[in-house]
Amino acid sequence: MIIYSMLNIKYFFKSISGVKKIILLLVLIFSSVNSGAQQPISFGIYADPVISWFSSDITQVRSSGARPGFNFGVTYNRYFAPNYAFSTGISLLSAGGRLVRSDTTAMNFSKLKATVLPGEPVTYRIQYLTFPVGLKLQSNQIGYVRFFSNVGLVPKIVVNRKLDIPSLSISGENGSGELRLFNLSYHITAGLEYSLGGATALVFGLDFDNNFMDITKDPGRRPRDKVSQKILSFRFGVNF
Repeated sequence: MIIYSMLNIKYFFKSISGVKKIILLLVLIFSSVNSGAQQPISFGIYADPVISWFSSDITQVRSSGARPGFNFGVTYNRYFAPNYAFSTGISLLSAGGRLVRSDTTAMNFSKLKATVLPGEPVTYRIQYLTFPVGLKLQSNQIGYVRFFSNVGLVPKIVVNRKLDIPSLSISGENGSGELRLFNLSYHITAGLEYSLGGATALVFGLDFDNNFMDITKDPGRRPRDKVSQKILSFRFGVNF
């Protein structure tokens, strides 16, 4: 019976193409790994101090300094092998930056119009709802410590956008006409987890986030540019 089954499997593999064989083997390997693992899940919460700034691809627009911020969120990890997990979550991120333009810039807000002279900084204060997704890799536990990294994408929705123009005494103006509503970035996280016993662990790390897409709009006769936002987060959290 066993010999007959093996002959059937051998005949089946001969009957399919090379590419399909590779795909089938990968599926079988992945299935065997999944069936052997218990597929545990873990949750976490974190509160990250943030430093964020802008960069531009044209010389007429440049960054004028970084801004502090904060990121609060929850994580969900689904393990498909002992040291590998798919991760996702949701967070509320407060970030921003300053831009300086070399040309006179007209800005239209809901209640007023502003003319910003060359060299005068404009401060952007942005709140995002983020939905990070990624792949988490972690080491075996060494004493009480386990090292990890996480790489993935971060879809973002802007939920609040304010602009300050100190030279014109403008503060907290609605920036819907200046900033885009949606964005997408990649993120890279590295850190360690310190076990408190059981599944509970303190989390410390660094996260770098960089946008793929232009964060600002270019209305009127402004030069077309791509302004990216870069975010450095200091991770403080708890997994359980």
